[in-house]
Amino acid sequence: MSQTFPRQQARTRRFQCGRPRSFAIRGQDVLFLRSRGGEDPGGNLWVQRADGTEVELVDAGALLSEGDLPPEERARRERMREMTSGITAFSLDRDGTRAAFAVSGIPYVVDIRAGETTELPTSGPAVDPRISPDGAHVAFVSGGALLVCDLATQKARELCAPAHEHEQWGLADFIASEELDRHRGHWWTTDGRLLVESVDESMVDVRWISDPAQPENEPVAHRYPMAGTTNAEVRLWLVDLNGARRALAWDSVAFPYLASVHGLAVQLLSRDQRQSLVCRIDLESSALVPVVERSDDAWVDVIDGVPRFDDEGALVDVVRDVATDTYRLVRDEAPLTPPGLQVAAVLDVSAAGIVLLGSQEPGEQCVYECDGTEVRALTPSGRITSAVADGPTRVEVTTDPERLGTEFTVVRGDARTGIESLAEVPLVDPRPHYLRTGPEALSTVVLLPTGHVPGSRRLPVVVAPYGGPHHARVVRAAGAYASDQWVADQGFAVVIADGRGTPGRGPAWERAVKDDLASSVLADQVTALHGAAEAFPDLDLSRVGIHGWSFGGYLAALAVLDRPDVFHAAVAGAPVTDWRWYDTAYTERYLGMPAENEAVYDDTSLITRAPRLTRPLLLIHGLADDNVLATHTLQLSSALLAAGRQHVVLPLSGVTHFTPQEEVAENLLLAEIDFLRAHLGAG
Repeated sequence: MSQTFPRQQARTRRFQCGRPRSFAIRGQDVLFLRSRGGEDPGGNLWVQRADGTEVELVDAGALLSEGDLPPEERARRERMREMTSGITAFSLDRDGTRAAFAVSGIPYVVDIRAGETTELPTSGPAVDPRISPDGAHVAFVSGGALLVCDLATQKARELCAPAHEHEQWGLADFIASEELDRHRGHWWTTDGRLLVESVDESMVDVRWISDPAQPENEPVAHRYPMAGTTNAEVRLWLVDLNGARRALAWDSVAFPYLASVHGLAVQLLSRDQRQSLVCRIDLESSALVPVVERSDDAWVDVIDGVPRFDDEGALVDVVRDVATDTYRLVRDEAPLTPPGLQVAAVLDVSAAGIVLLGSQEPGEQCVYECDGTEVRALTPSGRITSAVADGPTRVEVTTDPERLGTEFTVVRGDARTGIESLAEVPLVDPRPHYLRTGPEALSTVVLLPTGHVPGSRRLPVVVAPYGGPHHARVVRAAGAYASDQWVADQGFAVVIADGRGTPGRGPAWERAVKDDLASSVLADQVTALHGAAEAFPDLDLSRVGIHGWSFGGYLAALAVLDRPDVFHAAVAGAPVTDWRWYDTAYTERYLGMPAENEAVYDDTSLITRAPRLTRPLLLIHGLADDNVLATHTLQLSSALLAAGRQHVVLPLSGVTHFTPQEEVAENLLLAEIDFLRAHLGAG
């Protein structure tokens, strides 16, 4: 069978296979994960030495003879949107002499210098092994308990055991990993103890996830906190290697969310996320000491890499500066970065300075260095660059706005060395046209069919937004539009826009969706569509479709329900259809508590809009989705049926919120295009 783009995208796991990732730096050594080819999903552990030599330390395929992936690891990968297999994460000791990892639930340690891999003893499948700073012990989770293995004796013992079936130790709770981007639940301290999260989900409501295609299988109980309901109880402990432990107590009623842990800095959030408490862990007294409390009339942002303390004990953080509408880097509350530079993450804090990610224009990202008095860009503007940094060494990951490809470069002082990517090159040639549309200068991209001659024909339009908080689709990276270019090559013009609520334009822009995730978000898509048509007259606004996934799926369905005069067909994948059924932290951050804001929830619900449907609508949902539960699509379908509104539902058996299965991923894209082609017409 000949290779097509949908098949290629599916087989390469969206071009993640063969791509170097998960970089870690020790001195001048850079460790990373990479499979052996563009269709090989199995991640192996590699190291690049100071001279640029790349050595494969661990072949995960040679370790897959036995062992099962535990359900906790499957859930962890779902939260992280992990699409590969083999080694998906690893940890290093302080000196970079040993690394710990797991393959198929079996924990291992590799001697980085000798290249020797040792399997560690465990009574059950292991999750998230973490090696101690001195390289003497490895902690991991098994069966909800935290265990530690002494590498000298090769004996593992249980440190923290769950008191009942709904308690677990050492893993991040659902809200932290799904909504706060914290995917760890245990950390080694500098004095050789363990900082451990415990989670009690016994008070969280149960939602049953079943697979109607396999009725012989028992439904799975999923503790899922819908908006306005009870969250899991989260606690933090200091644990000695002999099993003695002490709770790091705080007012968990006032601050129920454990948002982040960076070294000795702990960030806590109130239920409405308008209050944040930053604390320091005092190792001598085994206590949590409050340092600073912050407040925001909308919500306090959780920024990657902060808060943390520098070597002098000063608090490094990123805060919202209302006066300049800027996310600014601060040290003990004194601003270090200028107005207009939106700080997105802090990568490294050392005596030499602070390395951070930031942007001055939406859609781009640069690496900056701040020495306390001066901020300078380390990478060029006009593209997307991310990085990992440790002292004088960093790894830059850079994309080009006009052509495919990602460059991976290790910077050691003045020396620059590339890391080879084995990822396949997409079978398309994206040609994104970047523009600003409307009075708000909305970041917009237009893609036309390859070889299209202006004025030669009118093109039906597919609008392809995400449109929600925390994710920008319009980025200066041509590779981000490979799938969109394929859609365009089927005879469409594709329009993508980032409206109010999306990141990259400052705090006020993101907060414009407070108490309203519907009207302004949709209005911006209409504005961008009309602006794109002004710039490209071949766009046929009498034939406009829209498709999206997750928040984008919500927006797609909303579009044909609220603006059938603009949008003539929609494909909504895994849409939230009533925000009362989505999780606490995300929903309450933007819409408040359901009991206190019933009108807000009604105004953003698709269920109450069901009688309005007059346009073709395809609803797609994975029946195993534990993030946006399948009830969203099924309830909307029921409401549409009750109102006598025709629509199509495509259920995906055994599929979660994203689709790593090759056959499903390939045919799903084809099904979407067939639906849009049938209702819009395309050559």
